[in-house]
Amino acid sequence: MNQSLDIESRIRSAAPIGTIPISPATTNSGGPGFGKVLQEQSLAAATAQAGIKISGHAQTRLASRQITLTGEDVAKVGLAMTRAAAKGSKDSLFLMDKTALVVSIANRTVITAVSRESLKENIFTNIDSAMFL
Repeated sequence: MNQSLDIESRIRSAAPIGTIPISPATTNSGGPGFGKVLQEQSLAAATAQAGIKISGHAQTRLASRQITLTGEDVAKVGLAMTRAAAKGSKDSLFLMDKTALVVSIANRTVITAVSRESLKENIFTNIDSAMFL
């Protein structure tokens, strides 16, 4: 009985809901938060389903430029890679609503990503095709 009183008093003295700040990006331990991990896992599942890969460089660029690819975006990229391969493309520039991706068609890999705002005066080299998604 003594333990139940102790638990009840601890519950009553706890901070009310909504008063503890929780960051979706990181936890108190400094690691990634649940939202970030969920987003990464969802992207990994979508890329596996679409049969594409995202290079380490592209993952870094996506994170640093705060670009988020949805499952639908990844599916579009996978389909576009298949269509580009059918036309004989090797390396392509895919222009999406808010993002440009340089992709290796042969490896089915996203090589790098650039936000639409950063596209001004950028030069994309070593591509043999471009596609609007």
